[in-house]
Amino acid sequence: MNASLPRALVVEDDPDIGALLSLYLQKAGFAPTVLTSGRDVLARARQDTPQVIILDLMLPGMDGIQVCRALRADPATALLPIIMLTAKAEESDRIVGLETGADDYITKPFSPNEVVARVRALLRRTQRAAAPDTRLVYGPLTVDIDRHIVQTGDDEVRLTAKEFLLLQYLMEHRGRVLSRDLLLSDVWGYSYTGGTRTVDVHIRRLREKLPLLTDAIVTVKQFGYKLVDAPPV
Repeated sequence: MNASLPRALVVEDDPDIGALLSLYLQKAGFAPTVLTSGRDVLARARQDTPQVIILDLMLPGMDGIQVCRALRADPATALLPIIMLTAKAEESDRIVGLETGADDYITKPFSPNEVVARVRALLRRTQRAAAPDTRLVYGPLTVDIDRHIVQTGDDEVRLTAKEFLLLQYLMEHRGRVLSRDLLLSDVWGYSYTGGTRTVDVHIRRLREKLPLLTDAIVTVKQFGYKLVDAPPV
């Protein structure tokens, strides 16, 4: 395996799907590893940190939701980008996956090219967020884009990759009303088919993790959201 290539960890118990994803990821310039059991994921992610994890929901031994929770609870893996893959198409299943901490959600059957495109979009935005040496400040809230750290006062707050990018976007466009479609396009980075509830779930998670944003992120009914110009006193 070429150590210079970005690593992708595929967790899929169907050998045909795992082999297909591995093939397309290799063609796209990634170094994929395929696991078939959820129980092996945390140890492998700690040992050989991947740039992205493609995680099937239905796994033997430990399902994708449990794996996702374990990854988010471990400081060594808490910020890894996670794309959840599942045969379940119900909105409630997508929402559970996103609320658990997944950054994206793809429903089977899928196009392997779409999976690769979403992986690239997620990594592109994560890397772009880490490039400039700047900080965004909003009252006691500080977002260090260079180090990918969020703090309220002296306390660090752990956000997933997509939560971080959404917060960064809101802070960079404070005072503007942002539609859900615009947020999907600019933060998720492609023509997203998962529905605008994805935005709602991530906004709710930001409000829960950063209580300052509970009133600072204003819901514009049937349209989108706005981060007020100045934080509430």
